[in-house]
Amino acid sequence: MGRAFEFRKGRKMKRWSAMAKAFTRIGKDIVMAVKEGGPNPEANSRLRAVIQNSKAVNMPKENVERAIKKATDKDTANYKEILFEGYAPHGIAILIETASDNNNRTVANIRSYFNKCNGTMGTQGSVEFMFDHTCNFRIPAAGQDIDELELEMIDFGVEEIFADDEDGILMYAPFESFGAIQKELESRGLEILSSGFDRIPQVTKELTPEQVADVEKLLEKIEEDDDVMNVFHTMVEN
Repeated sequence: MGRAFEFRKGRKMKRWSAMAKAFTRIGKDIVMAVKEGGPNPEANSRLRAVIQNSKAVNMPKENVERAIKKATDKDTANYKEILFEGYAPHGIAILIETASDNNNRTVANIRSYFNKCNGTMGTQGSVEFMFDHTCNFRIPAAGQDIDELELEMIDFGVEEIFADDEDGILMYAPFESFGAIQKELESRGLEILSSGFDRIPQVTKELTPEQVADVEKLLEKIEEDDDVMNVFHTMVEN
């Protein structure tokens, strides 16, 4: 298995379960998608993807409809996506994706977390190059031959494909391939259970349990922030 498989396994075991903010993240994604392409999912591929993800986290349909309606209100503030970079203790690179309606607040908060936990907030581009920006899709495994599907989807950018332990098939590809893969899966009538984007570290670093605790302290503070959508790092997750 490749890096995407190992990354996914580590994220599922630990980080995803720790960030219990799925509905909040989906709500912000809906606002950004509607502001960008309108409230009609048929004409807005980004909104279609968000609605698929809302189903994956069991978000009630009425919550989704309410979020879409709210997003169409001109008085509803849009969220700006901002990327933060820095280092945790012991040389662990951290990449933080945020969606905020108040940039000053978010900057101040993120900086304070690094300062309080002996980290260093970096400048733009200081660690982003250490991660591969990827997209992913999850479809039902029933009736699918993974080897055959992989051969067919290579032309659309898929680089890694594997089964998960929940009767699904995961595909990973470069960030730029998202639209082409989404269009192809939809044209085949394949159900997209979820989709999204990850930043996979090119190189990871193993730490002692004591060092891991130092890094975890910073990660937990960052992940608790309401403006934070995703956190990626170069620490090996056991």
